[in-house]
Amino acid sequence: MSNDTLLQIKDLRVSFRIEGQYYAAVDGVNLEIKKDEVFALVGESGCGKSAMALSISRLHNENYTQCAGEVLYEGKDLLSMTPAEMNNVRGGKIGMIFQDPLTAMNPLMRIGAQIEETLTYHTNLSRAEKKARALELLERVGMVNPALTYDQFPHELSGGMRQRSVIAIAIAAKPDLIIADEPTTALDVTIQAQILDLLDELRTGTGGSMILITHDLAVVADIADRVAVMYAGQIVETATVYDLFANPLHPYTRSLLHSMPSALTEEARLHTIQGIVPTLKNLPRTGCRFAERIPWHNASLHEENPTYHEVTPGHFVLCTCYKTFALGGGTHGTA
Repeated sequence: MSNDTLLQIKDLRVSFRIEGQYYAAVDGVNLEIKKDEVFALVGESGCGKSAMALSISRLHNENYTQCAGEVLYEGKDLLSMTPAEMNNVRGGKIGMIFQDPLTAMNPLMRIGAQIEETLTYHTNLSRAEKKARALELLERVGMVNPALTYDQFPHELSGGMRQRSVIAIAIAAKPDLIIADEPTTALDVTIQAQILDLLDELRTGTGGSMILITHDLAVVADIADRVAVMYAGQIVETATVYDLFANPLHPYTRSLLHSMPSALTEEARLHTIQGIVPTLKNLPRTGCRFAERIPWHNASLHEENPTYHEVTPGHFVLCTCYKTFALGGGTHGTA
């Protein structure tokens, strides 16, 4: 692990029990999150993004979930920590912003009390200092009337205000890493932009790192430094944001980008990705997992056991099928 690496994920597998058998939703993922960067994880719903995020914070129900591999934070494996050790990391070193703020908060506790709960566990502040810190945080996340919000319950707030409150809770103990799992999914476009600007501002101000999980490539282009594209439990491409948008390689990455109106000229037609992400029970465990959704691409052009190829420094792509892929059933040649 290099000195600028904050979090390193090694061969992570997260499996869920279905009818007595375990199926991997995250299947052999390797990633490094550097200090002071926004790392985006993108892909369709069902690709394993949230499953990976919850495994980092050890929030899965262990009665029906198995995690294997290593998640190294500052050199220590989070998956091997005791519950007490993990409680010190969760909230203190790693903050979590969930996609549904209403279910992420306690409906029976006032907003101020929920922020102070984190401060009680991870700091030695006095009661008065905790209240002052909570009010400061509410002001920092853009609440118009922090004192009023402090005494309100989650159901009394709008969706945008609830998300701001969740962010205040997540950053209360000044964590080095924030995991933002689809933080703008339930919000309208205007509020989405405000929340994203807020997250970027907060991260820049603290010098911390962020894992931003999203299916929105426009969001990635706006605030991320590096990005990994996830499909069917695997990372299929990793690059800087500039390299990924300038030279997308994997068929899945290119399909995603060409299904966005902003990625096209006025004359071009939107690309439609055939099929859906397979369910865990039906997910192919050998070969290129995206092959079934590009049936016009000759099966012989995929690797039998896909490996990663470093095309340019720091730009990795899974499977050699990227070399001959053409969108929309075109001829097989470099496209």
